[in-house]
Amino acid sequence: MKLLNEGQDDDPILSVVNLIDIFLVVIAALLITIAQNPLMNPFSQRDVTVITDPGKPSMEMVVKKGEKIERYKASGAIGSGDGQKAGVAYRMQDGSIVYVPEAGS
Repeated sequence: MKLLNEGQDDDPILSVVNLIDIFLVVIAALLITIAQNPLMNPFSQRDVTVITDPGKPSMEMVVKKGEKIERYKASGAIGSGDGQKAGVAYRMQDGSIVYVPEAGS
């Protein structure tokens, strides 16, 4: 009677082949992750805008137009500054916006 393990030797090359298989799976997972990222995909011709932490002082906006990528960081002074009211904007029922300047502006 023969045991199942009798015909197999402890070959160190088999463990190396198993490690290579694991590395191939990891590399495939990384490539899929990069391909799904709209900013990293070199084959995508679409324009992409990504906003992180919207409305917070640490807000950042990344805009990709074709091959060009631009970064904009919030200064932390959102909605602040000197100025005066110039008029009023109204949204109409059809979705259009009408701006009405104030008298004396």
